[in-house]
Amino acid sequence: MAKYKSSSISDKWKKTNWLLEQGDLRKHVPHTETFDRKNLFSMLSKYSTVYFKPTHGSGGAGIIRINKMNNGYQTQFKKEKSFFSTADELYHMLSRFSNKRPYLLQKGIQLAKTNGKLFDIRVMVQKTKKGEWISTAVFAKIGSPGKIATNYNQGGSLGLFQPTLTGAGFHSSSIQNTEEALKQLGVSVAKNFDRHLKGFQELGLDVAVDNKEKLWILEVNTRPQIYPLKYLKDKKLYHRTLSYAKQYGRLK
Repeated sequence: MAKYKSSSISDKWKKTNWLLEQGDLRKHVPHTETFDRKNLFSMLSKYSTVYFKPTHGSGGAGIIRINKMNNGYQTQFKKEKSFFSTADELYHMLSRFSNKRPYLLQKGIQLAKTNGKLFDIRVMVQKTKKGEWISTAVFAKIGSPGKIATNYNQGGSLGLFQPTLTGAGFHSSSIQNTEEALKQLGVSVAKNFDRHLKGFQELGLDVAVDNKEKLWILEVNTRPQIYPLKYLKDKKLYHRTLSYAKQYGRLK
């Protein structure tokens, strides 16, 4: 594990609540609840897609997508799909799957697509030597066809921000505004985290852009990976994030 010092927190429920406490961030957080029978039934009555995700987990592991169908519920775990005709059957399967570990339920956001593939955005936020937060990289995580997570280690790929949004049908002025909004969101979230726990040097926000161009914070990673940026043709983002990381002792 990394030798550099930067606070880390794996509890997604705690991180969600930090964001919900702040009015300007709350509107960017999809409806999220802890998993139990009552919350599952309530979420299924409100939304056509719900994500079931481990409270402690990273890299898109252990996530199940639930889609409401006319005659029941379809789940997808990795590439495997199953069908349940009642919410009760679904609840029992999810309970067995969770095996008493804490899980969250999150409203599914209709992700925008670039050239037919789902994508979300990673905003890398890092602290400067002077202790100021700066959004150093904004890039796309493009999903592998058939997978429910866009993560690199789930077979996804990385894309530069502008071409990805162009491929999603965004106009150039809209792309510029969205990038600026994402950078501001990154700094705002970092300041929020700093108020709750000292010692953060870096954060990676996973942000969904829906088909109405609204930004949704899906998750805030306190141990974001830099190395996948190496595989972009343009290495500028990789060198930029690494140059900031070296200031707080991170070398890769």
